[in-house]
Amino acid sequence: MTLYRTHRPKKFSEVIGQKHITQTLKNQIARNDLSHAYLFCGTRGTGKTSIAKIFAKELAGELDVFELDAASNNGVDAVRDLIDKTKYPPNFGKYKIYIVDEVHMFSTAAFNAFLKTLEEPPSYVIFILCTTEAHKIPKTVASRCLRFDFRSAPISDITKLLNDVFKKEKITATPKAIEMLAKAGAGSFRDALSFAQTVLSYTVGDIKESDVEVVLGSVGNETLKELLNQIVNKDMKKVLEITGKIFASGLNVNLVIRDFLQVVMHAYIEKPHERLLQVYKTFAELELTIKTALDAQSLFEGACLLG
Repeated sequence: MTLYRTHRPKKFSEVIGQKHITQTLKNQIARNDLSHAYLFCGTRGTGKTSIAKIFAKELAGELDVFELDAASNNGVDAVRDLIDKTKYPPNFGKYKIYIVDEVHMFSTAAFNAFLKTLEEPPSYVIFILCTTEAHKIPKTVASRCLRFDFRSAPISDITKLLNDVFKKEKITATPKAIEMLAKAGAGSFRDALSFAQTVLSYTVGDIKESDVEVVLGSVGNETLKELLNQIVNKDMKKVLEITGKIFASGLNVNLVIRDFLQVVMHAYIEKPHERLLQVYKTFAELELTIKTALDAQSLFEGACLLG
């Protein structure tokens, strides 16, 4: 079992962050004021599926909770099968809960088939739709759901999670190493724990910052400064040469962006310039969208060329 799966929260009190969501859901349960459909939106690793499972567990027994991964079951047949199952009442409790992960992957035909049931579901059915790309959800579907937006986890929350997990697993790590892992998570609890898992496989004994650097990789500031200079000078050939060298060793794009933003910010502080501000905005926007990209390196190179 991975660290993330082993230490996935199993009740609301174990959830770190997202209190604006957990408290609302707890209140709805206490007041018996539930919606027939929920839309959980946010970047990966922020707790959407975990909270969906906790919420479902509070409302129904295990045999009345069903999960569908729309990434691999996105056709109309999968939706029709789901709809057929909603016709039967729950086995034990008051509700049947359907959790649909990555619902934005549904085909147009699948969404159309799903819409009628979403409009008039049986009284005992509750849908929880999870997505990393809310803009791809048809308005006809989104408008019939109670929407919750999950926030990217701040470094302080990720640090707390890592400290809690390491304590339970009897793992020792320097504060600096934990800070580096938290930053590497870039707002995702799951990514931070995945990085920690990889570092654990590499190191022997205490986890030190040098171990994190070796496993996750880092780009020297001088290289990133040179990249920034060539972007500002609009020397596209040299930009591609530098990005090629950066990614030749398989570095994590999210970490490169994070470090590059620091370089741009310091350059702007030293000598404010509109061009630097433009570059910073370009890569700050990229940082928000690149987590779900299939070809993150190409997006990074494109931002360098257009920055």
